[in-house]
This record gives sequence, C-alpha cells and structure tokens, in this order.
Amino acid sequence: MNYGFVKVASAVPLVQIASPKYNTQQIQSLILQANNQQAEVICFPELSITAYTCADLFQQQTLLEEAEMQLISLMNFTRSMDIISIVGMPVAYHHTLMNCAVVLQRGKLLGIVPKTFLPNYKEFYEKRWFTSALDVPEGQVLICGQQVPISARQLFRTPNFTFGIELCEDLWAPIPPSSVLTMQGADVIFNLSAADDIIGKRSYLDSLVSQQSARGICGYVYSACGYGESTQDVVFIGKSVICENGTILASTTQSTHSEMLTISEIDIERLRSERRVNTTFASNARLYKETPVSIVDSCNIIAPDFSLSRMIDPHPFVPKGATLDERCQEVLAIQTEGLAKRIEHTRSETVIIGISGGLDSTLALLVCVRAFDKLGRNRRGIVGITMPGFGTSDRTYTNALQLMQQLGITIREISIRDAVIQHFEDLGHDVNTHDVTYENSQARERTQILMDAANQLNGMVVGTGDMSELALGWATYNGDHMSMYGVNAGVPKTLVRHLVAWEANRMSDEQVRHILLDIVDTPISPELKPTAEDGEIAQVTEDLVGPYELHDFFLFYFLRWGFRPRKIFMLAKLAFRNKYADEIIKKCLTTFCRRFFIHQFKRSCLPDGPKVGSCSLSPRGDWRMPSDAAFQLWVDECESL
Repeated sequence: MNYGFVKVASAVPLVQIASPKYNTQQIQSLILQANNQQAEVICFPELSITAYTCADLFQQQTLLEEAEMQLISLMNFTRSMDIISIVGMPVAYHHTLMNCAVVLQRGKLLGIVPKTFLPNYKEFYEKRWFTSALDVPEGQVLICGQQVPISARQLFRTPNFTFGIELCEDLWAPIPPSSVLTMQGADVIFNLSAADDIIGKRSYLDSLVSQQSARGICGYVYSACGYGESTQDVVFIGKSVICENGTILASTTQSTHSEMLTISEIDIERLRSERRVNTTFASNARLYKETPVSIVDSCNIIAPDFSLSRMIDPHPFVPKGATLDERCQEVLAIQTEGLAKRIEHTRSETVIIGISGGLDSTLALLVCVRAFDKLGRNRRGIVGITMPGFGTSDRTYTNALQLMQQLGITIREISIRDAVIQHFEDLGHDVNTHDVTYENSQARERTQILMDAANQLNGMVVGTGDMSELALGWATYNGDHMSMYGVNAGVPKTLVRHLVAWEANRMSDEQVRHILLDIVDTPISPELKPTAEDGEIAQVTEDLVGPYELHDFFLFYFLRWGFRPRKIFMLAKLAFRNKYADEIIKKCLTTFCRRFFIHQFKRSCLPDGPKVGSCSLSPRGDWRMPSDAAFQLWVDECESL
C-alpha cells in the first residue's frame, strides 16, 4: 500500500557539450539510483542527452544521429526497469527540429513532448534552431525504430497517477501549458529546464514553481541543467525543485561538480481531495473541455515496496521558520479584526470574558486587549470575571488575577460554589458524586453569570473555547460551548499554546511575560473536579482524552484532506515515531474518530467566530455534517490497525 503517495525524482547529471554518449552514461547512473530507491518517475533537464548549450551544433546531422543512438542505448538500459524516465533531446520532425522531452519505460518510447514557447530574447535564441509545438501539427514520429506520438498535449497515465510535461520557458508563459494539462487531469507536471543562473533567480524559481503547483493543485517536478554546460556567456547551476500544491517538498542547488538526485513523495490522494473540494477548479476545467488531449498509458508494473522519505510535520497547524512571526501576527490580527468589527456592530460598551488562568481564556483576553487598543477604547471596558469553583487551583487563580491586573482591565470575582451547591440541592444531586452532572453544572453556572453580566453591562460575551475542543466535543453543551462571539473557534490547541508563548516573548513587561509563560506550562484542565490535597490540579484533560498534539494532527488530516484512519495512522507513526508508541497513537485516533462524530451536535449550533486558517468547524463554513451520522466505518478501521 502506498497510501496515495508517488515517489518522484529530479536529476541533474554532469554533461559534456555535444557528447551524447558521455551524457547518456551519466543519465543511466542516475536512473539506476532512482530505481533502486523505488522512484516511479525520474525527470532530467532540458536537452540532457546533447547538453543545452550546443548552439549551432544542433544543425549537425552527426549530433542528431548520435543522440538517437544514445536514446536506443537508454531504451536497452531501462528494458528491465519499471521506472519511467523523462529525458531531453532534439528531435527531427515534419521538416523541423524540436526541443523535446522523451518519455520511456521498459525499453519502450511512450511519447514525445515538444517545447511550446521558445525564448528568443536577451541571452536566449532558441528559434535559431528549434520550432515551436504551436507551429507543427501533432502526429507520429519514427524514432529508434518506433512510431511514437509527438504532441505538447499529451497526458501519461500510470496505475497510480497521471502526469504532463512542459519545458523551461513554458512555465514563464502567462498561461503555461501545464495550466491546461492540469485542467485535463494531470496530477503532476514535470518540467525539463535549462534556466541560467543570475542574481535572485533561484528564489524566483522556487516561487514560480510553488505558485504554479498551487494554481494547478498539482505536484510539480522541476529539473534544470548544471555543471558541464557552456559558461561562455552565462552560467548554469543545476537546480531541482519538487513541489506539492504550493508547498516545496525539496529544493536543491548543485553546489559541487557532481551529479544531483533529489527524491520526494507527492501525495496524489491529497491533491485529488483538494480538487474535489475546490469547486473553482472544476469550473475552470470546463473552459478547456474542448481542448483535445491524448492519453498514453504506461506499462503495468508491480508496485515496489513503499517507504516515505518526506518529512511529516507533527504540528501542521503551527507556523515554522522564517514565517513564524508573520503568521502569528496574522492569526492574531484576524481574531482582533473579527472581534473589533463585532463590538462596533453590536454597539457593545463592554466585553465580558471568563478568565480561568488557562490557555484558551488567556489567548481570548489578549485578543480583547488588542481589539480595544485598535478601537481606541479604554481597557477598563474589558470585564474579566474569574469564577472559582471546586476544582480551581491556586496556580490558575493567581495567574488569572495577576494577568488581569497587569493588562489593566476591569476585574470581577464571582464564586460559583454556593450557587452550584444550591442547584444540586434543588436537583437532588449529591455534591460528593463527581459525575458529568457535577462537572457540567459548574460550566453552565459560569456561562449564566457571563451572559447576565453582559446584559447588566451592555456588553457581549467573548467565547474562549478552541477548535480542538470543538472537534473532540470537550465543551459543556450550552455551557462554555456558548458565547456571543468565539474568537478562538478557528484556533487549534497546539496553536493556542504557541500564540500565547509567542506573545509572551514579545512582551516588554517582564511580569506579564512571566505570567504568560507560566500559563503555557500549566497542565490543561477544565478544573471541574476538586483539586488534590496540595491544591494542585487533579483533573488533566490530556490524561483523559490523550495528547492534544496527536488530536490536532488527526484533525488536520481528517478535516483538511479527508484522509482515512489507516493513512492518518501511518503518517502519525512517522511524525511521532520518537515520542509515542503505536498503541497510544491507535488508541487516541480511535478516541478522536468516535468523539468527532458523537459531538457534532455541539458544532451544528456553534456561535459566530472567525476562521483563521485552512480548517474550520463552523457549520456555516468548512464543515457541514449531520449530527446523527454513523461513526462505525471509521472506528472499525481504527480498531483493525
């Protein structure tokens, strides 16, 4: 089972100008390496058999015939290999010479794709030797003793995916051929290139490939020629890029005088899932339904043993690297803008927020502060209410009070103990029975206080619950589940923790920074059961439902890509292989699937709240699901793992 992944390779061989035999030997070496690593397709640079910088030597019959002879050599070399190879060479056709990509497998030529757009400006003058695919009719060409289809409008179909091909300048066109090919069903595009190297071009290429793969919701494999090409006027520094729907999986630049092989896996299942969800893609495809594209089938092969080499991020919701500051600022800006607009629209004089000293209410409070500052309002209009109960620990209580004091908001303290005890008496419930009634009564009492305080102060209740809690149903229905605007509804727990820590490290006030970092380190708990004898938290959420980082991982792949439990389990094992045993991952995944279905009714009546990332559980946005949908199909697969 390959779980929808296909392993692809981008190769940059060493070349000698006008030496097809030497170049073919280098190509064979890289094909063998890629085949041994179970790659399904390998792509080489433009004109890789002859070298790109042959110039007027392309008009020499000797070079053209030797290129064809070496193509025969490649066919013989690959006769017993399943790997599909895409190489570049000049092909004489219809009284012209064309710059082509040649596709071969198991000693057979599957098809030839000529270049469409020929650069003929500045240092490029390809029209001196080659003819565009636009100027020659499609047909069959006799080469290496075979009649082979030659057309820029070809798709190559394997048992696992469909791919198309374009060459170098084609990618730079306003409407690249790959745009049409993806509309016609190509999952992956391979680009044989010969881009020279100038200042700033490498990062521009990464951006260009990334954008095209995002626009086409496809995989994109780019290979540009390198060492050995002529340096008479320009320099070619080999480059490989493998991209998936806007995400660069691998990008390598030839830094030494040696060959280069870049391999990664493209998730075809993920791409097809995204295309099904993105109805604009299907609508756009209809514009090209009359464009004829021929389909070429590859050989039937025995699937090799599958292994995944690409990195699986254990925290897919959390920004990384150079974009960290920008993304965190963006998330908080979206939350702030949403709340500020709602405050103005409702003409609220105040906002009411329950402050527990936990992560979620802390993030919501920071958003409230940002919104009031943005609107130029006095922070005293933010009314933070701490509502100690049976499970409130000294640590969270102290942090809640000190944070509110340092941020300069209005503080109110209303204990819920007496009101809940009275409720238990009215209900006939034993206060010493710490069951779901015991817990939910406290959550609903707190919500009643917040709602009534909002009426009292002409304000609105800001919800604090996050997306992870909504996914697991870890909220009391009509308790902390309810608010007038839920600023954290689109933020998963792992990102909540990260945002609070990020804000802490930006604080100039050392005391606020210390409080925030202590809140980040506090165990996550609803604090609805009595504390331990030492006053510490006794009820830890992750001890009950499992680690939130696992549940957020499951949520991302379940919600964003629609993956089945078996695939999510495989990815989780790789992402957390040094942290959690397989049995723990399986147990948590089963819990996630069961709880996600059972608690849909809470999401079906969710308050308004902003979407901040690619996933949302709002019934008015990304996720519409019957509250009574059966979960057995998913749970059965989990239990079979």
